[in-house]
Amino acid sequence: MIRPTPEQAAPGQESVWDFPRPAIAQPTAAHLVVLLAGRTIAETRRGVRTIETSHPPTYYFPPADVAPDVLRPAGGGSFCEWKGSAVYFDVVVGDRFLPRAAWSYPDPSPSFAAIRDHVAFYATDMEGCFVDGECVVPQPGGFYGGWITSAVVGPFKGIPGSRFW
Repeated sequence: MIRPTPEQAAPGQESVWDFPRPAIAQPTAAHLVVLLAGRTIAETRRGVRTIETSHPPTYYFPPADVAPDVLRPAGGGSFCEWKGSAVYFDVVVGDRFLPRAAWSYPDPSPSFAAIRDHVAFYATDMEGCFVDGECVVPQPGGFYGGWITSAVVGPFKGIPGSRFW
């Protein structure tokens, strides 16, 4: 197993190793944008970010700030020990169909009530996801939905050998 060595955060940066465990949800005024097929499908300054030790933030959009015609319920779900049961959405824009590319918590645990019905997007699948104008890098590993910007340093959960961090 890899033993992580936290990177040193510079002024204005956060280390994901200083994020709490258990995870928490925080409102953010950051300008969040998701693009797909040349279209802005979600945009807000009223988002919520969830943070957890070793993970870059995951950003959740209020439902009113997501285009009403792009989400289709997808089958299946998952369970987070902190947030509860998630539901998934296919994202459809024109001829682009991205299966299970977004998710939400319709009935989250009480400490995550702030993300009820908010929508998060996997950055890997989108044309671009932005935090305050910076295009994000998807969290590695394919399962997690964190967005990496220059404001956070790792190493980040999801890389090979990080399963038991």
